[in-house]
Amino acid sequence: MIKQVIVVRRDIHMGIGKLAAQVAHAAVLGAEKVKATRREWFDSWMMHGQAKIVLKVKDKDELMQVKSKAEMLALPVVQVDDAGLTQLEPGTTTCIAIGPAPADMIDKVTGELKLL
Repeated sequence: MIKQVIVVRRDIHMGIGKLAAQVAHAAVLGAEKVKATRREWFDSWMMHGQAKIVLKVKDKDELMQVKSKAEMLALPVVQVDDAGLTQLEPGTTTCIAIGPAPADMIDKVTGELKLL
């Protein structure tokens, strides 16, 4: 199974719409990266419903630890840094997307995290 996981920081205050937009940015950026680099993962993900799971971490340090673990396993990762046009300061890192990639690989990184 191929899935995508979006991991969101919970120490910054975003309205629900802002949060949804940040997660959407991560999902699109992650999918585009995988489409360009691991086309077989992307195609399988598209054919089987584009599974996405949104998880949470307490702060930026924990988010960066998750990102590093994913990169160490050569998983595709993208980071979303807000432009600062509305609720957040420019450059605020809000979330990351891991994948789409094989679920068993992603679970090695995110298996202990809680749903948002």
